[in-house]
Amino acid sequence: MALLDIRNVNIVYKMEGHDILACDDVNITMETQDSLGIVGESGSGKSTLAMGILGLLPTNITSIAGEIIFKGTNLIGLSREDYAKLRWKELSAVFQKSMNSLSPVHKVGKQMAAIYRVHMPSASDSECRKMGYNLFEKVGLSSRVYDAYPHELSGGMAQRVAIALSLMFHPALVILDEATTALDVITEGQILRELVTLQEKEKMASIVITHNVSVVATTCKKVVVMYAGRIVESGWTDQVLVTPKHPYTQGLLKSFPAFHGERQSLRGIPGSLPDLSMRIPGCVFAPRCPHAVDRCHKERPSDILLGEHWRVACFLVEGDEKQ
Repeated sequence: MALLDIRNVNIVYKMEGHDILACDDVNITMETQDSLGIVGESGSGKSTLAMGILGLLPTNITSIAGEIIFKGTNLIGLSREDYAKLRWKELSAVFQKSMNSLSPVHKVGKQMAAIYRVHMPSASDSECRKMGYNLFEKVGLSSRVYDAYPHELSGGMAQRVAIALSLMFHPALVILDEATTALDVITEGQILRELVTLQEKEKMASIVITHNVSVVATTCKKVVVMYAGRIVESGWTDQVLVTPKHPYTQGLLKSFPAFHGERQSLRGIPGSLPDLSMRIPGCVFAPRCPHAVDRCHKERPSDILLGEHWRVACFLVEGDEKQ
């Protein structure tokens, strides 16, 4: 049984006078200890999908359809009480600039103990301290951080605290949503390397959500490329990022510098995201695609299987299926 099975998920934001389809028929399967990267420019639906998995979408302005099966349980429609039992114990998250979520007037250890006691109400102060020390060792922090205030920590240290919090109950799946975006390049590299080590040691699965393909190349075995709410390409990272088939994936890679091989000029993708309040009958990328033909604007491409786990939603690859 898959750890996480997302089936035909559609997420709609209900705005005044119109609905915005933020995730359009999304399908993703993850096994135990998988590492999956979700990439795409801002507005592609990455964070919306993450919030849908975590049950954190505002119910008054959103609707979600389909199935999100986590360890055999459909999370869609789950009560708040049942979700609370899953979060942090089985399913946790690290968000962008999550260090800002720490209270500035309480010591780090006191905040960690309060979170720990949500699921372990009878834990003593010494148990909480031992828990904190163990977590800090995992993420490369000194035990002294336990008695420090957040303002005494650097950005990298505070983000490590956030990562430590996500590992508190040894969850089966951790979602990292732009978790290193606010950090400098050196600190980001250190934390990414530590994340890879943690995934192996803790035997956990992870979803890394980012607009930076280099982060996925560093930390993930599989990748999903999203554009305007749809998955346009997915597969093994070393296949998709080395020999991309979808024009959007190709465009993303051309907009990032290569550290090896021949130098090439960086080029952005002309145009902008479509209006997601309008129903798009064809390929969502067609208005920006240099290879688009009349069919692309009228007919929605189906996923074409090119190899194990490698799928591309593009008419250009028709006939390339591996038997």
